[in-house]
Amino acid sequence: MQRLLLSLFLTGLSAFAADIAGNWKATAEGPNGSMSRTFTFKVEGTKLTGETVSSMVGKSTIEQGKLDGDKISFVLQVKFQDNEMTIKYTGKVTGKDEIKMTAETGQGDIEWVAKRGS
Repeated sequence: MQRLLLSLFLTGLSAFAADIAGNWKATAEGPNGSMSRTFTFKVEGTKLTGETVSSMVGKSTIEQGKLDGDKISFVLQVKFQDNEMTIKYTGKVTGKDEIKMTAETGQGDIEWVAKRGS
């Protein structure tokens, strides 16, 4: 009985997770002007995976991704001008078709807004 209740509870929790699977296009203002990045999110329960592409650093794999209700977090390992960098993203799904994210780069934070679609 306890296992059944626990299973129903955990299933119910994942039902409250935002539906972000699919393609997203994000934009941000950086020190040298506007930037863009595409994300392809895959979701299994609370696990967030996928990949992202930008003109500055190319393709990166989403690592350590989590989806908790309307909150997301993940890490990217990127190479920029021959330097390896870890970028930590945290964000919130602010509507059916929008995510606001902060990227911690070690050189300052970048605020991204992603819209559903490619």
